[in-house]
Amino acid sequence: MYRFRKIAKIALVLVYLVIVAGAVVRMTGSGMGCPDWPKCFGYYIPPTNISELDFKPNHDYKKGIVIIKNEGLLVSKSNFRSTDSLNLDNWETYTKHDYAKFNATHTWVEYINRLIGALSGIPILVFTILSFWLWRKNKWLTIVSVLTVFGMAFQAWLGKTVVDSNLAPYKITLHMVMALVIVAFLLYLIYASKTTFKKRTFDSRFRNLLVIAIGLTLVQTILGTQVRQYVDEQVKSVGYLEELWLSQPTLQFYIHRTFSILVLVINLILFYRNRKLHLGYNKYNLVMLCIALEIISGIAMYYFDFPFTTQPIHLVIATILFGIQFYIYLESRVKTQKITQKI
Repeated sequence: MYRFRKIAKIALVLVYLVIVAGAVVRMTGSGMGCPDWPKCFGYYIPPTNISELDFKPNHDYKKGIVIIKNEGLLVSKSNFRSTDSLNLDNWETYTKHDYAKFNATHTWVEYINRLIGALSGIPILVFTILSFWLWRKNKWLTIVSVLTVFGMAFQAWLGKTVVDSNLAPYKITLHMVMALVIVAFLLYLIYASKTTFKKRTFDSRFRNLLVIAIGLTLVQTILGTQVRQYVDEQVKSVGYLEELWLSQPTLQFYIHRTFSILVLVINLILFYRNRKLHLGYNKYNLVMLCIALEIISGIAMYYFDFPFTTQPIHLVIATILFGIQFYIYLESRVKTQKITQKI
């Protein structure tokens, strides 16, 4: 059980690193750094110079290699050796999207994101195999482990569809939500594989209100992803003039900002109830710290024209907030002793 839990913790750290890497991808505009999937321009290790994507005479090409020609992508149909001139019979046009640009920085930022994602799958496979030896002790460990594997596979497929769609907004949002589902699976496995549990006071009102708080955090994350997509569109429209990105905000932005007040109020109530009734959820201090950082980074983005790194920090903290709240919820379900004091 100890080994299973330790590997699950490693997987959780790697999944959060994937989220951080994904946030950096969004910040740098590197989402299409690799226009194909799972390879990058047809290579396992992506190119570093645009000259590698030019047609080369008398060169050995492998099936699936991508070149840029006339502002479009061509994919080699099979293994062949090129002649002095480009023979289109050996190539087919890449039709999943029309994005055909190369930027070495964007390519490698996206590639590293994918690499971390692939690495995060290794401990998940390992603890899933281990979980079958724990079937008699706790069947849910095996069931949720298998669900996590399928979740990672689905997440990888979503990543492919995001690239194929040239970063369709709703697919980016779904990709983000699925990442949080995987985080929830991992946190459940980490909690359920504990051998000792701290004694806490059970309070159904605290638990029920916490469910609402988690739901609001999820809604805020989805709305924030949509606001971020609007900012991306503004970057394409007006360039890197940060002061213009939210000069005409969308309805989602105002809902997102208004909901932040509701999130703060509900979590303050939970924080107060936890302290007043001595429920023992010490992690709620971290919840309030995350909310404070979210508010500060949100204010900085809106009023100080998106200081560097505030966007990925804002997103990553939201996912950490969700994770802490969900783990506290798992703790709050255990009925060790009931509340007697009214509030």
